[in-house]
Amino acid sequence: MEQQERAAVIAALGEVFREHGYEGASLSLITARTGLGKGSLYHLFPGGKQDMAAEVLEDVARWFEEQIFRPLREQTDTKAAIIAMSEACIAYFRGGGRVCLVGAWALSETRDRFRIQIMTYFSAWRDALADALARGGVAEHTARRRAEEAVALIQGALVAARALNDAALFPRVLRDLSASLVS
Repeated sequence: MEQQERAAVIAALGEVFREHGYEGASLSLITARTGLGKGSLYHLFPGGKQDMAAEVLEDVARWFEEQIFRPLREQTDTKAAIIAMSEACIAYFRGGGRVCLVGAWALSETRDRFRIQIMTYFSAWRDALADALARGGVAEHTARRRAEEAVALIQGALVAARALNDAALFPRVLRDLSASLVS
């Protein structure tokens, strides 16, 4: 299987896990979404659903590292990096209509299976944002606290946007957050 095809399978798996959770993602749902038979799935993922989920988490981590964390850590214009973080989140989470897979799994029994990946995702986000804030002149201890609050607000805004079925909420909260972080 080519890299591009594998990436499409992993993306499809991610959506199944977002929509149904780890436990609810049955093999029949997975085969229907990916278009692959059981044999092909087990050939690609010998460890079954656990391997599938681990690769999805790696894919999410890779995207966030490239699109969010690295720019926050490395971009010299910290205001632009923070604004870009918010805009990238709005796009990635489809304006608040897409579940944060890592956040959802952090709240379920699935957390115990993927504890390290989940903790790494959130701590990397907090640390990258804190680095950007500190480079922008915020005291380190204050930068870390603001970064923790920002990540918590982003996750909460995702939940609220979905719970209230309010497509405007998530983008508004993220843009307000960016404005407050860079002011």
